[in-house]
Amino acid sequence: MHYLITGGAGFIGSHLVKACLQRDNAVTVLDDLSTGQFENIAPFIGQVGFRFINDSIINEAVLDRLASETDVIVHLAAVVGVQLVMTRKVQTIEDNVLGTERVLKAASRHGTKVLLASTSEVYGKGNRIPFREDDDIVLGPTSVSRWAYAASKMVDEFLGLAYWQEHALPVVVFRLFNTVGPRQTGRYGMVIPRLVQQALHGEPLTIFGNGMQRRCFCDVRDVVRALMSLATHPQAVGQVFNIGGCVETTIQGLAERILQVTGSASTITTVPYETAYGPGFEDMQRRVPDISRISTLIGWKPSITLDETLMAVSDYFRMLAGFDERKVATFSSNLERVSMME
Repeated sequence: MHYLITGGAGFIGSHLVKACLQRDNAVTVLDDLSTGQFENIAPFIGQVGFRFINDSIINEAVLDRLASETDVIVHLAAVVGVQLVMTRKVQTIEDNVLGTERVLKAASRHGTKVLLASTSEVYGKGNRIPFREDDDIVLGPTSVSRWAYAASKMVDEFLGLAYWQEHALPVVVFRLFNTVGPRQTGRYGMVIPRLVQQALHGEPLTIFGNGMQRRCFCDVRDVVRALMSLATHPQAVGQVFNIGGCVETTIQGLAERILQVTGSASTITTVPYETAYGPGFEDMQRRVPDISRISTLIGWKPSITLDETLMAVSDYFRMLAGFDERKVATFSSNLERVSMME
C-alpha cells in the first residue's frame, strides 16, 4: 500500500512512517515543517518507498496529485499543543478546518481512504467518565479561546463523516488521548517532554494549575499499532474511535514519577493557569477514554506502561544531550523491543 501522511515530520507522524516502511509500504510525507522537524524523518531519506514533500496541505495542486497516487491518507497535520493554540488562535481555526477540507476534497476526487486525526479535546467539559464516542459534548463559551481548538476538530469530524455519508468517501475518525513518547517536543506545551527535560537539567518541574487534574497517557508506539490496523479494516469506515490509555494519573503524580525515573533531585512547583496561559483559561479535570469500540473491532489495547514510556522519553533526551552512552544503548534496545511488538 501507499500511504500519504500529512504532518508526517511531526512526533506521531514520524513514528507512523517508520511502522509503514517496516511493513514494506510506500510512504509519502507532506509537511511544511511549521511544527514538524526534518530530523524526525531524516533517517528515512533515501530509503526505497519513502518520499518527502516540503509543502503545505493548503496547496491544492500538490495535494490533489499526491491523493491520486496513494491508497490511504493519514491526516495528522494540524495546529496542536495548548500553548500554540492559545497564542495562534486564528491559525488554529483556519489551518485545522481549511486544511482538512482540502484533504477531503482531494481524497474525494480520487476515492482515497482517509484516516482523520481528532482529539480528546472535543469532549470539552463533559463529566461522564469514561468518554464514549457517542457521548454528548459540552464546550465552554466562545469568549474562552481554549475551546476554539476543540470546535475546529469537531468541524473536521463533521466534515469527514459528511463526505462518507454523502459521497461514500471511506473516512475513519480517531480521537487521540495524550499521546506521548520519544521525539515529542515540549515546545508547544506537551507536559511529559517538558517535565522530563526540566528534571534532566535539574530545574524545578513546573505544573500548571494545582496538579490534581487527571490524565491518561498512551505511548505513541501503541497508537501507531492502532492506526495501522484501522487503516486496513473495512468495518472501521464511517466510525469514530477513541485511542488512548485507561490508567489515570494526576499531573502531580506524573511529576513525581518523572523524578523517580530520571533520578533527578529537582523540586516540583505549581504555576497558576492565568500565569501560564493568560486570564480566562479553562481546563478539564479528568480525561479518560472508553476504548471498547476499538478493542471490539480490532482487539487493540495499550501494551506499554507509563513508566516504560517515561524511561524511553528520558533516554531519548539523554541521547540528544549526550548525557550517558549507556542510556543510548538502552534507548535503542527499548525501541527495538517495542518495534517487534508492533
